Amino acid sequence: MSKTKRIFSLFTTFLKIGAFTFGGGYAMIPLIQREVVEKHKWITDDDVLEIIAIAESTPGPIAINMATFVGSRTAGFWGSFFATLGVVLPSFLIILAISFLLREFQNIKAVQYAFMGIRAGVLALILKALWNMYKKCKKNAVAYIAMAAAFILVAFLKINVVIVIVGCAVFGLITSFIAKRRAKK
Repeated sequence: MSKTKRIFSLFTTFLKIGAFTFGGGYAMIPLIQREVVEKHKWITDDDVLEIIAIAESTPGPIAINMATFVGSRTAGFWGSFFATLGVVLPSFLIILAISFLLREFQNIKAVQYAFMGIRAGVLALILKALWNMYKKCKKNAVAYIAMAAAFILVAFLKINVVIVIVGCAVFGLITSFIAKRRAKK
């Protein structure tokens, strides 16, 4: 298969994944695996695990990171570009259409109530994600201090979230270093 055909195939594959997978990036992982490993044989199952690990440890949505990595691994820069464009384009077009519709109908009471309900639903999903993360985290004094400090800094003192995340990472590294030194003694 020529490189141009492979790039086109990457674009159409990730366009389909972006258009027909609902539930976020994690819901896309099985479909991405089926398409790129089983159907097209662009990469292996081991590569998928590696990509997930890399995508999880880099900023941005996992599906976009996976598309970028698969495209790069399969067809270099242009493969990366078009795979990423393919997975992002459906969401972009849907959000663009909704924004135009919303502008036209935002003063209708039913639409306002619908969005009030959507906000409540989104809050419930965020709380569920928070609860799941809380259950998976180690629970010790250091974790509780970092969590409380981050919440206070962001919610009440309006400190930039990026600064707080970097600060928490530094705090975690320092406490880990101190704990290892104490364990050696």
